[in-house]
Amino acid sequence: MLRAQRTTLAAIAAAALVSATAGTAFAAAGGGHSALSGSVPSWATGTHKVSASSGAATVDFRVYLDWRGGDAAANLAQSVSRKGSGFLTAQQFRSQFSPSQTSVNAVSSWLKGQGFALGHVPDNRKYVEASGTVSQAAAAFGTTFSQYSVDGTVLRSNDTALTVPSSLGGVEAVLGLDESAALVHRDAAPPAAFVNARPCSAYWAEKTVTNAATPDSTVLPTTPNLPFAPCGYAGAQLQGAYGVTEALNSGNDGSGITVGVVDAYASPTIVADVEAYSAKHALPPIKGHFSQIVAPGTFNRPANKRQDPAGWSGEETLDIEAVHTMAPGADIVYAGSANNFQDMDAALNHLVDTHRADIITNSYGFGGEALPKGYIKPQNDIFIQAAATGISMFFSSGDSGDQTGGVAGAAPTPDWPASSPWVTAVGGTSMGIAQDNSRLFELGWETGKSPLAAGAWASPFYTSGSGGGTSRLFAQPSYQARVVPTSISRTYGGAAMRTVPDVSALGDPNTGFLVGQTQRFPDGHDAYSEYRIGGTSVSSPLYAGMFALAQQKAGHPYGLANPALYTTRAASTDITKADLLANPGVARTDFANSVDATDGYLYSERLLDFDEGLTIHVLYGYDDVTGNGSPNGQTWLDALAAYTG
Repeated sequence: MLRAQRTTLAAIAAAALVSATAGTAFAAAGGGHSALSGSVPSWATGTHKVSASSGAATVDFRVYLDWRGGDAAANLAQSVSRKGSGFLTAQQFRSQFSPSQTSVNAVSSWLKGQGFALGHVPDNRKYVEASGTVSQAAAAFGTTFSQYSVDGTVLRSNDTALTVPSSLGGVEAVLGLDESAALVHRDAAPPAAFVNARPCSAYWAEKTVTNAATPDSTVLPTTPNLPFAPCGYAGAQLQGAYGVTEALNSGNDGSGITVGVVDAYASPTIVADVEAYSAKHALPPIKGHFSQIVAPGTFNRPANKRQDPAGWSGEETLDIEAVHTMAPGADIVYAGSANNFQDMDAALNHLVDTHRADIITNSYGFGGEALPKGYIKPQNDIFIQAAATGISMFFSSGDSGDQTGGVAGAAPTPDWPASSPWVTAVGGTSMGIAQDNSRLFELGWETGKSPLAAGAWASPFYTSGSGGGTSRLFAQPSYQARVVPTSISRTYGGAAMRTVPDVSALGDPNTGFLVGQTQRFPDGHDAYSEYRIGGTSVSSPLYAGMFALAQQKAGHPYGLANPALYTTRAASTDITKADLLANPGVARTDFANSVDATDGYLYSERLLDFDEGLTIHVLYGYDDVTGNGSPNGQTWLDALAAYTG
């Protein structure tokens, strides 16, 4: 699951954000230069300044250019996605909307004149890469650079707005001079070994605190009669719970559809791991249906331990096994960036611009929307190109609820990029699956933890849950009008705003997904093993896999999936609190050292749909924890196939 997000950035977001949907805003800066509006991160304030940045430090950055035609690309993307037809090819999109070669040449010439080394320019001419030193960047962009303390991490930022020559037309942002990209979070698949402690249940309530003993004879409270957490759902269990078994057996298995996955780094054992996982859980081999690509021009720096490359390997494994579980006939392409300091944007742009995938799932994001416009606007443009060319984009909604942690007075915020109106944000659920693989219940995922203390469960506290809430950046898109309650869309007062998530699928790590991966154990040996995991990083690839079945059945692309998903929402399972009383939570056994009983056991009760103190809650109909709900098998597939705009 995505790492727990910290509330400092959420508070900054509440106080400092401005609209990121309009075209680039410039202000006169003197000397024939213009300032790039919003180019100073909201966290780069005087109270957080630590020291001046080293002028000799290396900077790698990209100068992004606007799409030509103002809002024309966005208008076209909206129109074709609403109709489900008329999508452009990549070449047609470039011809109509890409920055001109003249603009690229002008930017390149200026950068070279400032002493920077030039790098890659993608085929859609969206950006020009360059590298140099902090001193060169300060001189070229008319600013100074300092180190700032952000939630315990020291990051570099420009102190004042970046400026560029007024003669350079179409510059929308410069990405990479500040280190906002270091704030990206991904699924916390353990970089070292993790093993599920027993007892755990093969299916919902197979084992309970009254019919199964603890391994060290610890007596657990028996009221309520809690089931032990599932060991992790896999294969036929999830296919059955979401009602797609019959479709898969009939050949509606995602064949002919390519699902893309974007992450950082790459797992050296990915193919062997997925093949072992597939054999164990009655899935077809992935050989011949999987490829890995590296976007050209990414800044190939050595692996940075702070960025946890081993953990990113776990994220890749999780994403691919989840997609393969729900769409075993689909092709999967993995686009890995060479690092996690700013290259995932390039990997995503490459996947979109080359149209290597029909559907893309992304399991990373920022803890809120408090990012400079240089990160918001260029990524939104990539999402617009995806929608215009028939690619459906899915993002995890985040794993920290409304970012307040249940603390009264904290500022709520959804995560970016899930809050973009051009993506489908996938929230998380908690699920009970019966012995016959049917869905017993599905609740909104918000977890309360009660550790065992003196023979009783202690008072619960919030730990994690489905990300959601109301954007402070984006106005309400048309597909949410008359669907999202005004109490949610207008929670800040004023105009209705974009709300998150759009849909949902299994995400609760306490009723989670079983992933198989080669792990390094404490004695130094590596071995394939399986463990339960969760987070909306599970939800997004599971949903994307099921959407591949829908696209195969329909026989055409959808582009932005939201118009179809909102129109056909009655075919989804509405997630409510109806089953909460009968299923309040699970008992969980964990190894204190994560791998074996050497250091003993930890016991806790994990409460389901624990939303005390949060500003987001499960409701009937649309809500800001689970959106419009989760797929309802053949009914859902049929409704999407019949959608005509």
